[in-house]
Amino acid sequence: MAIGERIHFFRTLRGMTQKYLGQLLGFPEKSADVRLAQYETGTRSPKADLTIALAQALDVSPQALAVPDIDSQVGLMHTFFTLEDRYGLQIAELDGEICLRVDVRNGKEAAELHEMLCKWQEQFAKLKAGDISKEEYNHWRYHYPENDTSRQWAKVPSATLSDMLFADWKDKSDK
Repeated sequence: MAIGERIHFFRTLRGMTQKYLGQLLGFPEKSADVRLAQYETGTRSPKADLTIALAQALDVSPQALAVPDIDSQVGLMHTFFTLEDRYGLQIAELDGEICLRVDVRNGKEAAELHEMLCKWQEQFAKLKAGDISKEEYNHWRYHYPENDTSRQWAKVPSATLSDMLFADWKDKSDK
């Protein structure tokens, strides 16, 4: 899903109109809905500071908006291939089902990703068992890793530092 689709997803999830969200971001009332429509359709791409403001207005982590472009099955496959290269993601068959797994022997990053996936599985299991609501589960997902303080690597020292690092990353990725 491209960033515009993520903005649209979270905006509708929050029950916001384009005009309302645009005004929250400080756009003039007359053009607020047009500006948001441009971002949602991909006509325009938000810069790092606007992405951070959008995330705050939508009550999600900036990383929840800045996801790889997985709006097609082919794009998703190439995302999986990249994960294979970077983290040792492997495809396998288990009980007649296709599954993906991370080989923790593929280095520190793979081991850390495995731990993160285990945390996700824990939250999903809590949801399925009725220990947490769908709303609590979604809050955990859309604010990850801020709400997962069980591991040192997941702790965010400060919102300012996190925003600065995200802006720097976004600037580099835009070039």
